[in-house]
Amino acid sequence: MTDMHFKFKPSWLLLAAAALCAAGAQAQAPSIPKTIRLIVAYPAGGVSDVVARALGDRLAAQLGTTVIVDNRAGASGAIGIDAVAKAAPDGATLGFSAISPLVLSPHLGKLPFDPLKDIAPVASVMYSPVLLIATPASKAKDFRALVADAKAQPGAVRWATSGPASLGHIVLEQVRAATGVDITHVPYKGGGQQLNDALGGQFEILSTNASPTLTSHIQSGKLRPLAVGAPARLDSLPQVPTLGELGYNAANINSLFGVFAPAATPPALVAKYNAEINKALASPELRAKLTATDNVPTGGTAAAFAKEIASEFESNGRIVKAANIKAD
Repeated sequence: MTDMHFKFKPSWLLLAAAALCAAGAQAQAPSIPKTIRLIVAYPAGGVSDVVARALGDRLAAQLGTTVIVDNRAGASGAIGIDAVAKAAPDGATLGFSAISPLVLSPHLGKLPFDPLKDIAPVASVMYSPVLLIATPASKAKDFRALVADAKAQPGAVRWATSGPASLGHIVLEQVRAATGVDITHVPYKGGGQQLNDALGGQFEILSTNASPTLTSHIQSGKLRPLAVGAPARLDSLPQVPTLGELGYNAANINSLFGVFAPAATPPALVAKYNAEINKALASPELRAKLTATDNVPTGGTAAAFAKEIASEFESNGRIVKAANIKAD
């Protein structure tokens, strides 16, 4: 794993540096294809798909092109990333995904693509916070009280996630490591049954990404947010502290999403797309679309995105090894 990380970080930083050089060059502007395929690594209709389509519409308007969304869901995003990796590196194919297929999945098993060589980060788009939700089964009024309950009754607090090696599971393992408490992991294979069981009080706490459905249950008082994994408190839940504020810095993580290209895509095209994505993220319409679903716009350079991915790769490797996390 050490050797993998050694190769991993420089390869992406070199790609990002090349993109920056291309952006500053005085050469002729790169030619954007008339039709762009945006591969979305998640099913149609979900929050990620809605955001990706809104981004595609903005890019189409800015570039004077047609953007066709191609949903390639499955394997926690790895199927979509694989399709991007195997596409022609001519600028006609981009991908929209969380970074987990590149920074978490490689530590859990063999992938059909090489995350070190086959994908070029183009631009960070948003982060999706992880909410820690108390269900009717818990009487804890805040996260500290929940941890105290877990210490008083080892194994009695049940914590539901979307499954082994999910981001919610990573948060749980970091809380376990920080507190030393015995918390029972309840893994699910999807959000629908998980949310129904949360409302029914089948477990005490749920860690999951923000969504409009979840927000509606919070607003109705059926579920109670205790903490959030995010760089800052959410505008929609200003009273809910981040895990960082509570002293759980290692657990204060979220789902970072961005746009990717095949690794051999010309650096000038990567730089052009990065600039256009940042322009799109500055538009009030797209920002409103993101914030309405509790997703937070990010943006920035390709180099900064690559560095963040490399850092997450290293961090996840340590967590997976320490907690002996296995994929399904």
